[in-house]
Amino acid sequence: MADVSTPNSEPKGRLARIIDSDLFHSFLRSKVTVVAAVVTLILFLVAFLAPWVAPHNPFDLATISILDARVPPVWMEFADPRFLLGTDDQGRDLLSGIFYGMRISLIVGFCSVIAAAIIGITAGLVAGYMGGRVDAIIMRIADVQLTFPAILIALLIDGVAAGIFGGIDREVFAFYILIVALALSFWVQYARTVRGSTMVEKNKEYVQAARVIGIPSVIIMVRHILPNVMGPVLVIATINLALAIVTESSLSFLGVGMPPTQPSLGTLIAIGNDFLYSGEWWIAIFPGIALALLVLNVNLLGDWLRDALNPKLR
Repeated sequence: MADVSTPNSEPKGRLARIIDSDLFHSFLRSKVTVVAAVVTLILFLVAFLAPWVAPHNPFDLATISILDARVPPVWMEFADPRFLLGTDDQGRDLLSGIFYGMRISLIVGFCSVIAAAIIGITAGLVAGYMGGRVDAIIMRIADVQLTFPAILIALLIDGVAAGIFGGIDREVFAFYILIVALALSFWVQYARTVRGSTMVEKNKEYVQAARVIGIPSVIIMVRHILPNVMGPVLVIATINLALAIVTESSLSFLGVGMPPTQPSLGTLIAIGNDFLYSGEWWIAIFPGIALALLVLNVNLLGDWLRDALNPKLR
């Protein structure tokens, strides 16, 4: 009798394979990683669901009163029960500001990591597969960029963009300038990693066979080599997400990132820094704690993923 499988058999099989995989068991064995994953998930949810879970909308000017400025947290004297963590200098609810600011920081981080990965993977594939002069040119550009810290490159790109769009309101382009600046700062790590893996893969038999039967080089790189070099890329992307968030926050703290009207975590810390020694410590401390929690837990997940995908440590 023919074997008739139900439509749900394949998804169940995939779920079973995931549960039985070494990666999943490695995840469950590490209590630190499990806690980091739970905290990261909670932070991601409150950030991306900010319009629904935040007590107030810090961008709605109709609901903000300057009379509520610098209200302390609820456990302190002269607090207002409407504002759990207090308010900033403009009367905006700090807890809501953290939710919305984390959302902006994460969106900038995700977009810049994706853009950097696209640039770096493309450059690494071309350099590793083509070799010769193309490889030398791409790698020399990468070597030159590695001599400068990422934040300096981001500042340079931001300055160039400010000169180009000098006659236009910068706040309109701040979000996109940050993404471009961060993407052009972090592409080198992807390019160097993918290049090394591509140089190994292109000499294997399946690539040689694809060349013999006349498959175009672009298809060979995308369909055959790329899936086999994505493991290290995922690790770099996870770690770079934390780096991108920190760099974005640093730029915003320096005043060249997100504007006060669209505050990220770095902008909130910069605003609170002006009141840190005047008694209103909560304006800077609570966004700083949120940033530290987010970056720490993303880094912990990145470290676990790096070790879990390393065959030498299994």
